[in-house]
Amino acid sequence: MTSLTSNDKVHLRALEPTDLDLLYAWENDANLWAATDTIAPYSRQTLWQYLENHTGDIYKSRQLRLIIETNDSTAIGTVDFFNFDPLNNRAELGLFIAPEHRGRGYGRLALQLIRDYAEQHIGLRQLYVYIRTDNTACLNLFIHFGFTQAGLLQAWVKRGRDYHDVALLQLIF
Repeated sequence: MTSLTSNDKVHLRALEPTDLDLLYAWENDANLWAATDTIAPYSRQTLWQYLENHTGDIYKSRQLRLIIETNDSTAIGTVDFFNFDPLNNRAELGLFIAPEHRGRGYGRLALQLIRDYAEQHIGLRQLYVYIRTDNTACLNLFIHFGFTQAGLLQAWVKRGRDYHDVALLQLIF
């Protein structure tokens, strides 16, 4: 089965209220905060309000979050389109694959769906990502998929007492 939101291994689906516990676990795993701007845990109430108010309308909220599932309905991650700019047809992309599901090709499979969905359904012309330069697995995934480095932001993010460089990558289609 192949469509804009599914292929033979994974599919993208809308957020559901039943995703609360999953989002709570993922958003509050401090080991994962190094890849985001998160500095404090989220409460269940905050996440519940997010789920209640999430419309799935990227034009209204300038953001769209989807769950990535295997075709046996196991949630393995999320995709976020955010900082959506409808005038210039671009959005920043966030891709998260849960640590226990990494290294199985799910990121690559999800990226193909994400690209097709962004171009054919939302009408985007480009996606861009910011990735710490020491996150070589993530950098390699996006570069292998066709993203090109458009810039290097030196000492861009602070973790603890250290500052880290971040690569800006973009995919124009």
